[in-house]
Amino acid sequence: MQTVFYQLISKSLSISGKQIERTIELLDAGATIPFISRYRKEVTGGLDEVQLGEIKQQYEKLLELSKRKETILNSIEEQEKLTPELKERIENCWDATELEDIYLPYKPKRQTRAEIARKKGLEPLAKILMAQYERDVYAKAEGYVNQNVKDAEEALQGARDIIAEWVNENESARNSIRHIFRREAAISSKVVKGKEEEGAKFRDYFDFSEPLFKCTSHRLLAMRRGEAEGFLRVSISPDDEHSLEILNRRFVKGSTASSEQVEIAVKDGYKRLLKPAIETEFAALSKEKADAQAIKVFAENLRQLLLAPPLGQKRVLGLDPGYRTGCKLVCLDAQGNLLHNETIYPHPPQHETGKAAAKVVSLVSAYAIDAIAIGNGTASRETEQFITNLRYDRKIQVFVVSEDGASIYSASKTAREEFPEYDVTVRGAVSIGRRLMDPLAELVKIDPKSIGVGQYQHDVNQTNLKNSLDQTVENCVNKVGVNLNTASKHLLTYVSGLGASLAQNIVDFRAKNGPFKSRKELLNVPRLGEKAYEQAAGFLRIPDAENPLDNSAVHPESYPVVEAMAKDLNCSVADLIKDKALKNRIDLNKYVTERTGMPTLTDILDELDKPGRDPRQGIKVFEFDPNVRTMDDLKENMVLPGIVSNITNFGCFVDIGIKEKGLVHVSNMADRYISDPSEVVSIHEHVYVKVLGIDRERKRIQLSLKV
Repeated sequence: MQTVFYQLISKSLSISGKQIERTIELLDAGATIPFISRYRKEVTGGLDEVQLGEIKQQYEKLLELSKRKETILNSIEEQEKLTPELKERIENCWDATELEDIYLPYKPKRQTRAEIARKKGLEPLAKILMAQYERDVYAKAEGYVNQNVKDAEEALQGARDIIAEWVNENESARNSIRHIFRREAAISSKVVKGKEEEGAKFRDYFDFSEPLFKCTSHRLLAMRRGEAEGFLRVSISPDDEHSLEILNRRFVKGSTASSEQVEIAVKDGYKRLLKPAIETEFAALSKEKADAQAIKVFAENLRQLLLAPPLGQKRVLGLDPGYRTGCKLVCLDAQGNLLHNETIYPHPPQHETGKAAAKVVSLVSAYAIDAIAIGNGTASRETEQFITNLRYDRKIQVFVVSEDGASIYSASKTAREEFPEYDVTVRGAVSIGRRLMDPLAELVKIDPKSIGVGQYQHDVNQTNLKNSLDQTVENCVNKVGVNLNTASKHLLTYVSGLGASLAQNIVDFRAKNGPFKSRKELLNVPRLGEKAYEQAAGFLRIPDAENPLDNSAVHPESYPVVEAMAKDLNCSVADLIKDKALKNRIDLNKYVTERTGMPTLTDILDELDKPGRDPRQGIKVFEFDPNVRTMDDLKENMVLPGIVSNITNFGCFVDIGIKEKGLVHVSNMADRYISDPSEVVSIHEHVYVKVLGIDRERKRIQLSLKV
């Protein structure tokens, strides 16, 4: 069975069977994707996280299909209809749709019209009609009239019901209709009568139709959302006449009275059974495809957001702006601990500008603040102007930070555990400040769906979305690495091989015994065994460890290799890290073994060059156009600075410093064809955009990157 899996996945992904086999062996042994990707390159032939994720996904699907085949075989066997040929066909089938087609004639049925007709003894008549030799069908049908069948017409109707079911269950017929759906079906949507005003946001789809194969992910998901909310009726349909022509060619033979009965039955079978079944199938398939595209975009946006540049360990004043309720501000130390909080009222209705200014300047001085983080919500621009106009006793960097999800965090169990004595407003301001210091460490505490990237996240398959986003978070956390002595439980949860329980145990152990002095001490943590240590150790950093390799991405299993390099050069490991000239003298070929190949040795050398380096870029200060504060300030052809806030498969949304985000359609992103907007922009990228159009009624702004 496993060999078949390797072959099928290999063919699907164009990856060698040996690579598939070795990857699945590692996954089955409990290895994580980040661990395999980083530390088992020799085993997998250097497969990356995306390829490993695809292998895992396909492997899990094949396991599910295997279970389904067992269920089907047991069901047919219980009916005593399982022939050796049928069993062999099912066992050799690895296409879910084909498998269900094979099973359909044997699938236990509810009380269908055909089943009722069979119980009345009309199946022999159906077989006679299907043979299409009988010319006097009414005379033949009279022979089936009895206490359950009142007349010949009822007998013929029952026989046609049975034929209709045969047509529906015929594999060849189903594949023919699928082929027509694939090539010709159109997806259409109509507004539900009387819902025009209430469903105005879906008006683009009130009378919409296009070929299904051309329908983009976002349009399909928009229609399905409109349908789910009761504003639209959505259907998928091919040309019925063409479909019936194909079916009649297959089932109707000659021109006898029997043939006429079969033709009536074929039409009924198509309209009542076959077409609705294939429409449901294609609705599910197209939704699955749209979901996959939307989830892919969401995951990539999340990856970019999590890997956004951090300010680092600086003292930060976090500020959550507001009007009536004031601006909540918090002072955080370089580790993100809360030192002080209060509220100022620089805006209307209070207008305590002077008092607020004095307070901010005083706090910046008292707490030696290095940077100020301002949330980008209500009153953000006014607060930014207020803060930047103040004079401080030191150079202060001011950043506007996305506060998407901050309110979710501030009301969460996690926030209550961290700050039980403070209310949601203080927690929200802390989250804004910490996001500037280290976006990754703070965002892992929030459900990815609440972070404000992606589209239709509530409409796609929630299990698939969660799996994809969790894997993205795990990949990002392990790519950056985690400080073992300062990381929160939430950050540790995503470290390869740990999870929530071991993360909590590490935090408890740290609280009781003090900071970890070496990676090896992890083995003293309750329930953290050799396997978890193997998977996690390389991603955990100890900045002041006695062994400098404990603050690098070199895995403990490779320490002997580095020690051998140092010994051969008559120096210490610390000297080897500090001295580039020493590293240049290393001949990697000397250290190749069966277990440690050139890919791992190359990674080790790169890591020795910059141990524990953060792969994220440096952060840059950004300023919006001071003259644009509301939509009314916009004029066509204006060129404005902006920040990419979200990327979709049809373009990107840009924050230009007002409440409404502007859309750059994919056609306005470059002077060439763009199939994927991520080729051109990334989340939080600083860009310049030209205003192309302003729809004040619908609050839509059309922008272009072609300035």
